[in-house]
Amino acid sequence: MRKRVFVQALLAASCWPEAVALSGGASAEAPALLRAKSAPGNLNRLQLGDYLVSEKLDGVRAFWTGQALLTRKGLRIAAPAWFTAKLPATPLDGELWLARGQFEAASATARRQQPIDEEWQRLNFMLFELPGAPGSFAQRAARLASLAAEQRWANLQAVAQIRVGSAAELRARLDQVVRFGGEGLVLHRADAIYSTGRSEVLLKLKPEDDEEAEVLAQLPGAGRLAGLMGALLVRNREGQEFKLGSGFSEAQRADPPAVGATVVYRFRGLTAKGLPRFATFVRVAEL
Repeated sequence: MRKRVFVQALLAASCWPEAVALSGGASAEAPALLRAKSAPGNLNRLQLGDYLVSEKLDGVRAFWTGQALLTRKGLRIAAPAWFTAKLPATPLDGELWLARGQFEAASATARRQQPIDEEWQRLNFMLFELPGAPGSFAQRAARLASLAAEQRWANLQAVAQIRVGSAAELRARLDQVVRFGGEGLVLHRADAIYSTGRSEVLLKLKPEDDEEAEVLAQLPGAGRLAGLMGALLVRNREGQEFKLGSGFSEAQRADPPAVGATVVYRFRGLTAKGLPRFATFVRVAEL
């Protein structure tokens, strides 16, 4: 018998059961962040010499205001005082990251209301942007490297930025990162001034595309999935609605993402109708 029976109902609890909020349960205003667009399929369309390239880390996006550490949606992360005391009084944008393939563990550490020191001692704050700073991205990246070095703390690092000379070299770098368990690459125009929002100055390059969608409904399963969730009805940021039915474990089908939650899905291009092809659930999106 199945240990848990799926009940189609709205879940009152957060999809992050240990979600961290500001004191009093309120969240701060979500910080304005730069968001990446997908790189074009034909990389020869890009002037690759105009970009700095880094690894796309599978961590939790974190914004340091100079006083508090926030998620991308403005929830305060309950980092230990000793951790934040080591951060400079300068706004920073980056990822709380453990290692390749360790997103779930990093996410669990970041969302606890009562932080566990042993977990945070293994967590790295990987910096890739200096919010509001003047100059080009290349200049900001150099300043980030200096800031991290000045702190003399191994858990605070600037993400390595490199230049590539050709599409073949970029593809080889992508293959290497993915082969060793990484997600992909990020390309940031070296001459870009600081900006926010989804912009073509920042591109993500992965073997498969991924995006986020809001859960509209939980659809019951049939046959071997009777009593469980069969698929999620979701709506992506383009306003397209479709069913997301693959990529779930049995435990996730028994306790599926709540209506209103944001999920990450992976896909391979678009259908003739413009919908994601072979859309597969990856995880509930970070807060």
